Order: sequence, then C-alpha cells, then structure tokens
Amino acid sequence: MGRILKNTWALFTGIGVILLANGLQGNLMGVRSVIENFSSLSTGIIMSGYFVGYFVGSNLTPNLVSRVGHIRVFAAFASTASLSILIIAAYVNPIVWTLGRFLTGLSLVSCYVVAESWLNDRANNRTRGKLLSVYMIINYFALACGALLLNFDDPTSFKPFILVSVLLSIALVPILLTKRPAPKFKKIGTLNLIELYKISPLGTVSSFCTGAIYSALFAMFAVYATKINFSLFEVSILLFLTTIAGAFFQGPVGYFSDIYNRRVVIILCNVFSAVFCLILIFISGDNLFNLNALHMLLDINVFQNLKLLTYAGKSKLYFFVIITIYAGVTLCIFSLNLAHTNDFVPREKFVAAGGGLQFVFGLGAMGGPLFCSIVMDGLGPNGYFVYLLAFHIIIALFGVYRMAVRQVAENPDNTFTPLPRNITPAGIELDPETGVDLSSTEKK
Repeated sequence: MGRILKNTWALFTGIGVILLANGLQGNLMGVRSVIENFSSLSTGIIMSGYFVGYFVGSNLTPNLVSRVGHIRVFAAFASTASLSILIIAAYVNPIVWTLGRFLTGLSLVSCYVVAESWLNDRANNRTRGKLLSVYMIINYFALACGALLLNFDDPTSFKPFILVSVLLSIALVPILLTKRPAPKFKKIGTLNLIELYKISPLGTVSSFCTGAIYSALFAMFAVYATKINFSLFEVSILLFLTTIAGAFFQGPVGYFSDIYNRRVVIILCNVFSAVFCLILIFISGDNLFNLNALHMLLDINVFQNLKLLTYAGKSKLYFFVIITIYAGVTLCIFSLNLAHTNDFVPREKFVAAGGGLQFVFGLGAMGGPLFCSIVMDGLGPNGYFVYLLAFHIIIALFGVYRMAVRQVAENPDNTFTPLPRNITPAGIELDPETGVDLSSTEKK
C-alpha cells in the first residue's frame, strides 16, 4: 500500500482538494440562496445547473483529453471552476449562479475523468482494488469535511467563496508538478439505452430514479435544513454525517447483496428509505398527526391545501440519527444497481454497462433539484422528503414487478463493489472484477 500511495499521492491530493472545495461550494450556495430569499424554483434551477454541466462534461471530456492530454485538461478546468465561484461571489443573481453552477459541474467532472483515468493507468490487477478503496475513502471524507467548512465564515460574506477558489487553485499544484508522464487516454464505450434496458430493466430504471434522488438529496439538503431554521453549525454536521454514512453502509449492504437475491436487497433498501422519509416528515412537522391533515392529503388540490410546515425542536436528535441512517442506506443504491446489472452481462462488458448506467443516472440527476424545488414550493419544506419518498416507491414497486416476470441471474464473475456517488466510468474501471489491466507488465 505504501508503494501505491507513493506513486499516486499527487493524484489523490489534487482530487481530494477539489472534492473538499466541491463539498463546500454546493452547500454554501444552498444556504446562501435561502438567506437571499431566492424562490424554491430559482434555487432548484441553480442546483440543477451543476448536474447539467456534469452530464455535458462527462460526454465532452474524453474527446478533449484525447486531443490535448490529461494535464492541460485538468489545469484548464480546475482554473475554470476557480473562476466560476469568483463570478458567483461577485454577482448574487439566480441567472448568474445557474451559469456558474453549470461551469462548475462541467469543470469538476472533467477533473474527475482525468484523475480516474490516470489512476487506471497506474493500476494493475493486484492494486486496482486497493486504489479504488483509497479513492472512495478520500472521496467521501473530502466531501464530508467540505461541509464542515461552512463554519469558516458567515455565508453572506465573500470569504467562503474565496476559500473555494483558493482550494481549487491549490489542487492544480500537485498534478502539474508530478514527474510521471501523463498516460494515453483510453476511451470507454457505453451500452446504448435500449440495449442497457433489455439487459437490466430494473438497473436502468433504478439508476434514473437514483440520479433524481442523489442530486436532490445533496443539492437541496442544505436548502431544506436552512429553511427549517437549523443553525449553520447544525447544517454542516448533518451534511457531514449523511456523507460519511454512505461510506460505512456500503460494506454491510454489499455483503447481504452477494448472499441473497440482489433485487430483494434493492427493493428492501428503497422500502427502508421510503419508511425513513415518512418518519422524517413526522419528526420534523406536527400537522400530519391530525385527521385534518389526512383529509388534505386526499384532497385533489393537495398543492394548494397541504403545507407541511416544519420545525425540529425536541426531535432534533431523532432527526439527526434517522437522516444519517437514511443517507447510509440510500447511498448504497447506485452500487447495487451496477452490481445487479453486471449479473446479466459478461465480465468484458462490466465497464460499458457501468458507463451506460452513469449516462442514465445523469439524465435523472439533471432534473432532480428542479423538480424537488417544485414539490417543496407546493408542499412546504417537507416536500423535500415527499419528493424522495416518491422515487423510492417507484424503484421498489418496479423491482417487485421485475421479480415477477424474470428469474434471478447468477454471475460468478460479479460481486458488489462499493463506489463513491460521483464516480465516472473511468473510475468504475478500477473495479478488480472488470478484468481490465492497464499496466504495461500485466496484460490479460
């Protein structure tokens, strides 16, 4: 492990600092948008801008890397991300912020693609799993610590925005000073949507819904917590716990998915997540405990009559515990989708299937914050959990339907692999089970 870290410290340091900045920026803008009294719809559009940029960048970057190389692409887009946050700090306007978030998503995914493809070049069959594990730990830990940086200064000040810019600039240093030559970029193919759906309908549908869930879960959570009057420190702790939980839950959930029917585990994870969403609604608001609320729920004009006013009060401790468990379970679903899909494809198509699922995930993620904001605008702050609840139910019901029409498949080449939530297809290739060896000494 020491030799691996010696050869990859620059990559891990650079991408870790970028993730630290990303963990601060998105949540900082969510909190600030509430302080600036942006409408829920405007905030949703702003947050969706990041995922639109992320989707566009993930499809454009491979061609750019092939043409000009890893280092130039990384330097260009890290600088662009640093510039975008300065523009956001200077012009507090929903339109400018949406464009800024778009540039940030476009830039950061380009940096991720560069770093992950570079890690692939440093990996072989003996080290790929260790590299992926280290990368996942850095990913979750950096994003979680980025949330804690919310306490750096008042969100209404320009200083937290400057900090993001400084971090993104610092991330350039270890990458640009590395002695090792950049590798030749290897383009990764993907399965088209029709082929992917035929191979795994549940994996495809669940990935789309998971994209809608994850994007809203992280882009709008700071907005939700601020609206229900959590302090800045409480918001940062909540974000830290929900992010770290995603790393800790992957091991146990993956263990059970390798022993039992993987579709059952996917269904159960979504059922549990849906139950937790319901509990969180009850914990954070009291107007659902009476019959009048039930009548309002059944009213056809629900968006006009139901306002899920929220407070936490004495229930804060329960809220912290349950939201942490909810996030831990939910953040395993993408890895479960990938493992389930790989149950139906040969090993040589694992990476292509992962790339296809990432494409579908991106389609769902682009609209997640926008539609979540619309629900929150109609139902009040707790519309946040109503939105998440709806997509968990869709996945669970579709999973039950697929179990009724298709027998389970067993693939001895495939087991569950824990993955960070923002990994690209280049990072998926680090999974030892892909059978891809990019080292010059060990070609399979």
